[in-house]
Amino acid sequence: MMSSLGPLADGGRVVIIGGGPGGVGCALALQQLAAQAGRRVQITVLENKQFAGEQHHNLCAGVLSPPLPELLEERLAVPFPHHLRQELITGYVLHTAGAQIVLDDAQHPSVALRRVQFDGYMLETARQRGIAVSQARAVDVEFHADRVVVYSDSAPLEGDVVVGAFGMDEGSAAFFGRTTGYRPPLALSSIVTKYHPGPEGMARFGSRIHAFLPNCIAIEFGAVTPKGTHLTINIAGQHVDADVMRTFLTCPEMQATLPDLHQACQYDPNDLRFFKSRFRRSLARRYYGDRYVMVGDAAGLVRAFKGKGVTSAVLTGIRAAETVMQVGISERAFAGHYAAANRDITGDLNYGRGVRLLVIWTARCGLLDPVVRAAYTNDAVRRALFGAVSGHDPYRLVLSRIFRPRSMAAVVRALVK
Repeated sequence: MMSSLGPLADGGRVVIIGGGPGGVGCALALQQLAAQAGRRVQITVLENKQFAGEQHHNLCAGVLSPPLPELLEERLAVPFPHHLRQELITGYVLHTAGAQIVLDDAQHPSVALRRVQFDGYMLETARQRGIAVSQARAVDVEFHADRVVVYSDSAPLEGDVVVGAFGMDEGSAAFFGRTTGYRPPLALSSIVTKYHPGPEGMARFGSRIHAFLPNCIAIEFGAVTPKGTHLTINIAGQHVDADVMRTFLTCPEMQATLPDLHQACQYDPNDLRFFKSRFRRSLARRYYGDRYVMVGDAAGLVRAFKGKGVTSAVLTGIRAAETVMQVGISERAFAGHYAAANRDITGDLNYGRGVRLLVIWTARCGLLDPVVRAAYTNDAVRRALFGAVSGHDPYRLVLSRIFRPRSMAAVVRALVK
């Protein structure tokens, strides 16, 4: 075992808790960097879920957008799994209480797929490349001067450093909190369901995601995403629940978008069963220290209002691996290199919160409709809406576009009309 906290040396060991995109991205990057440096590194990924056979499910909407394909292929030499694609997303339709607008970007399409299949593909890639994968749940962690001990429900593991890629898992967050002072990020609640409208219904719906900013205090946003043979419907807010979802499904905007929703059981008796999940909206506290670092959702390193969680998970996993292999495994190394590398995410968090609060306030005041109508003729407002809905642009840029004098004048004109 390494007694120093410098870069991972020959024979070093890394334990990664979580076999999702962040954990596997980190493992693959560690393997590549070790080979380039001529070092032998033992990497073990702990993942208790069984992705193969789809025995477990991920409630993520499963929309993978640029630059994820390039990130996988250029940084990890992993072919993007186009064979798993259920739908090619060509744009968005944004709905407010009294207006709607089509926001297309044919140059940067996204891919809709089943997250459990994508996670299984990534984890199997790691196995094929010789990375050890243990199907076990981590239950506790101990930090010593010269090592980390990770206890699982299978067997204990020792390493020089541990990577937390456990997403929203409360058990892992709890034992890291006891030993390090880590506190997980704040989160919004989400209700998810699905609906099979049949082949003709899917053809009518098309290949765009419909995003909703309803005039409802409980709902911050909703979305309907085409997924090949069915539609995934989700809403998010501080306290959304089944009753709020039922209200959303019957609101005028949804009835206009899915007029045959009342026939949900016509094609699949399991339609409109509700599932609850959460997603991060803030940065975690103490997400790195001596011999440990968190990536992706566990660190809260996601966009504050529109997640792009898979891309952020893979990217932060790669950055954590670079810090471990090139700089060190101390709190100082993670603060100086890992945190600095993620400033493109953390530096935009306050702007993302600003967009979130602005959307909530304007929706409750009935001011979103004029903003959408202004986008019919003002390109800056239109691009701001697309950047906010798609998550492609930094929120700093979204806000700068919406608060330009010409943009504000266009909104005021739409409001007066």
